[in-house]
Amino acid sequence: MPKPRPVQRHDQTFPELTPAEIERMRRFGEIRHFRDGEQLFETGKPGPGMFVVLAGHVAITQRDGFGRVTPVADQGMGQFLAEIGQLSGRAALVDGHAEGAVETLLIPPERLRALLVAEADLGERIMRALILRRVNLIQGGVGGPVLIGDPDSAGVVRLQGFLTRNGYPYHLLDPAVDSDAADFVARIAPSLDDLPLVVAPDGTVLRNPSASELAREMGMIGQVEKGKLYDVAIVGSGPAGLSTAVYAASEGLSVAVCDARAFGGQAGASARIENYLGFPTGISGLALTARAFNQAQKFGAEIMIPVTVQSLDCTRTDGAFTLALEGGDTLHAKSIVVASGARYRRPDIARLAEYEGRGVWYWASPIEARLCKAQEVILVGGGNSAGQAAVFLASQARRIRMVIRGDGLGASMSRYLIERIEATPNIELLFNTEVASLDGDATLERVVLKDRLSGEHTSLEIRNLFLFVGAEPATAWLDDCGMLLDRAGFVVTGAPVAGRSVPALETSVRGVFAVGDVRAGSVKRVGGAIGEGAQVVAALHGFLGDTASPGA
Repeated sequence: MPKPRPVQRHDQTFPELTPAEIERMRRFGEIRHFRDGEQLFETGKPGPGMFVVLAGHVAITQRDGFGRVTPVADQGMGQFLAEIGQLSGRAALVDGHAEGAVETLLIPPERLRALLVAEADLGERIMRALILRRVNLIQGGVGGPVLIGDPDSAGVVRLQGFLTRNGYPYHLLDPAVDSDAADFVARIAPSLDDLPLVVAPDGTVLRNPSASELAREMGMIGQVEKGKLYDVAIVGSGPAGLSTAVYAASEGLSVAVCDARAFGGQAGASARIENYLGFPTGISGLALTARAFNQAQKFGAEIMIPVTVQSLDCTRTDGAFTLALEGGDTLHAKSIVVASGARYRRPDIARLAEYEGRGVWYWASPIEARLCKAQEVILVGGGNSAGQAAVFLASQARRIRMVIRGDGLGASMSRYLIERIEATPNIELLFNTEVASLDGDATLERVVLKDRLSGEHTSLEIRNLFLFVGAEPATAWLDDCGMLLDRAGFVVTGAPVAGRSVPALETSVRGVFAVGDVRAGSVKRVGGAIGEGAQVVAALHGFLGDTASPGA
């Protein structure tokens, strides 16, 4: 188990509340007393909210699935116990128990959110501390599951990516260098198909789990409340979906957000976005969308990740739309916002699926970059996402061959990125070129490129291929709804239906709206997606107001 690192920005992470501030907070909570040794919260179990220590001391400790306990912090009078997960009542990542008699003020999640909004200055300090505490847990590998496996294996990379994209801490043990991990693997996982192993804090062992299995075990997925009717359900938590959630929830609408993978969408995988308004030094896609994710929860949006939406029932037999979720659950809402985005297209290359996650990647995070250290890699694509990835990977890879089907970048990439690529000595641009074939045993080993003008083929020893090609809308879940799509499968909005004028972001199904990359004609930029998310809330209010009127 890693030793806790020194806390960065300690005073902001663990601020001490004044008596006057605590007095202002009392109306949001209730007094709770604990005896010596009694637990306030327990790793892996839903947290009851935020505790403000009024008297005594509380010890915060980390406990892993092997029963090992490590001190994290000691909190005394005037300090509060919580991290960002308590905004939504998620499972605790650490243990807290009383050292001697302890008196606290317990503020449950819904009242904590009310406090953050009602007490602006105090709420800002608390919110910053909640975020910084999660950041420190992630950086120190404190809390969360233990992953056991080869750091370069497809399974470990897959689970690392899932946890990292969702802002969840974990600790990785490599059995090749850790004898205890090797002994554990020998006892628990005799077959390579069982790897990687995941050890949950309660000692449960998962063998090569899916993201959904891991999320359920860690308490990352909240239960769908039976019979609850939301004002709006948003499918997708990229920039457009998160923007919709923030603005809708902040204006008093009850909001549910579903996403099958992680918050942030394609933008969340961008290493650095430099042309987004207000960030002159740039910001990573994960940092930008994580802020929006936390902001949406602050205003009360219920975010369910990973939850796959399988279909949408638009019949509204009970006056509500119904989303069928993976696992048999259903979610009901008065209106729907389609923000499911678009995925990078999978080129028609033989054996491509065989190497996905084994040398073929559709995003470039620090996890994938580590696999490319001092290697030659190929990156396919000529858009902004491809350019951002190339510049990012160039800091790790020995050489990057950037493969572009066309004869230039001017029509598809921002000028600042073109200049950055041209100034990076280890990026080579190959125009009028495409990938012809892939080869390798268990993992990718060779890539054959084809010159589209001469027809010449070149075979290269390549173990990592990045694909940022085109876009395919994620709209299969809309098949049963009869919604108007364009020829490429993107959702059409604003088109008149049976003589009725339709708002710009409403689909052919009244009460269903579309924003972001999934919408036909949208500007495929983060700023455009966020703008549409804000814009659609006015249309939601209009629709909900109309349907609430007598005779509507």
